[in-house]
Amino acid sequence: MTHTVARRPDVAAAASPALPTRRSGRRSRRAPGEPRRVGYLYIAPALVVYGCFVLFPLVHAAWISLFNWDGLGPSSWAGISNYTALVTDSSLRGPFVHSLVLLIFYAVLPVAIAFLLAAVLSRHQLRGMTFFRTVLFLPQVIAMVVVAVAWRSIYSPDGLLNGVLHRIGLGSLTRAWLGDFNLALPAVGLIGTWVEVGLCLVLFLAGAQRIPRELYEAARMDGAGAIREFLVVTLPGLRGEASVALTLTIVAGLRNFDLVYLTTGGGPGNATSVPSYEVYHRAFDTNEVGSAAAIGIALTALIFVVTFVVSRAVEGPRS
Repeated sequence: MTHTVARRPDVAAAASPALPTRRSGRRSRRAPGEPRRVGYLYIAPALVVYGCFVLFPLVHAAWISLFNWDGLGPSSWAGISNYTALVTDSSLRGPFVHSLVLLIFYAVLPVAIAFLLAAVLSRHQLRGMTFFRTVLFLPQVIAMVVVAVAWRSIYSPDGLLNGVLHRIGLGSLTRAWLGDFNLALPAVGLIGTWVEVGLCLVLFLAGAQRIPRELYEAARMDGAGAIREFLVVTLPGLRGEASVALTLTIVAGLRNFDLVYLTTGGGPGNATSVPSYEVYHRAFDTNEVGSAAAIGIALTALIFVVTFVVSRAVEGPRS
């Protein structure tokens, strides 16, 4: 008579080694860096396009900047003389100074005005907020050509601005705003302020909605006024949005071309010339392609340095 001995589950498990399943076998055969390589394959098409249309032209422009070339004929080696001229030649140094002045109108004033409006609107809920945002953001969606033509008409000697000054009894202040050596650059800069305020305000209002209302209530219970509430609640809560706004407005101010080209053409004289316009002028008007490329590379480096410093200063060091 045959007796069957039943094994305990723990003894049977110890006696027979576990066989790897198909999933564990696949996982063991996968190389450690395989997921990262697969990720690179997904972004490879975008990297190829970016390299062909951004990185390669940038490197090629840097190579051209080392030559004296008119764009058609033979070239001669210039070394870094095109770059040293940016410091020694006042006609090349001036456009960079003008662009830094425009940053006050393109970045500092829009951010300050938007902060002020956001602080007021965060304390008081107004009706028609959607319409208010749309009106202020409207300059961002209007083509810069239309903006330039409209403001050139407003600034003209017989334009709207001088007409208003005449009507209110300030006719002595009228002038050709875009033809004045001292006022042409601020006049162009104020157009940039008008364009960029809406963008900054929309960013700040969106960020203010993320700030807990309890923080405002706690500040008011502690006796904080409007200014103190703005400094301890609104301003710290909008550091990320401020960094984004400053980055976008600084880039817009430094690469400004179409507005200057259509309103003043760099004039009167060189009073409103900026690096982007100087690149166009030297490449297509005076056939100094090497110098134009050097200005473009220097402008790229300036944009990178300024935006990096500002973002680090606003957001603070990251751990």
